[in-house]
Amino acid sequence: MQVTEQRYYTPEEYLELEEAADYKSEYIDGKIIPMAGGTINHNQIALNFSTELNFAFKKQNYRVYMGDIRLWIPQKRIYTYPDVMILADEPEFFNNRRDIILNPQVIVEVLSKSTKGYDREDKFEAYRTISSFQEYLLIDQTRIHVEQFSKTGKKQWNLREYDEEDEAIALVTVPFEISLQDLYNKVKFELVETDIGNEIS
Repeated sequence: MQVTEQRYYTPEEYLELEEAADYKSEYIDGKIIPMAGGTINHNQIALNFSTELNFAFKKQNYRVYMGDIRLWIPQKRIYTYPDVMILADEPEFFNNRRDIILNPQVIVEVLSKSTKGYDREDKFEAYRTISSFQEYLLIDQTRIHVEQFSKTGKKQWNLREYDEEDEAIALVTVPFEISLQDLYNKVKFELVETDIGNEIS
């Protein structure tokens, strides 16, 4: 069995390749990892959340980005595409590139079977190196279940879980609330997620 040697890329090489690619990839300290396409449930949940945010912040100085905006985490040398990001002020762009930001306050990830461990552990650890980052939501797409982490102090985070349809999630660091009924609107849990190897999203 032939072993393929792992190729390592510079951040500049990754960005150049990403410009020409037909699909999105994440960059993790030299490695380029293709992102598999999202499921219908994944897309519906991210859309529901973003739509409600955009309406709530229509006349407020918050920015909401969904899916296609890249985040650079310099301490971990990671480029990633969070499902939803909320910025409390104007975006800070990396090297004046308007497709790469540095300063999210809230990050939301819709969990996939193949990535939920990564999202809870290594990715969360990387996000915590961002000075502006204050709140993290992990949304299950196979059942009603949301984990909300909010920063309470240096190296201190509070966890709250939601698992009933009549509950509402109130963000701690920005003025926003959404019911789980609205968050999971049109989501069909009987749709079985296709689990693809090496998927990261």
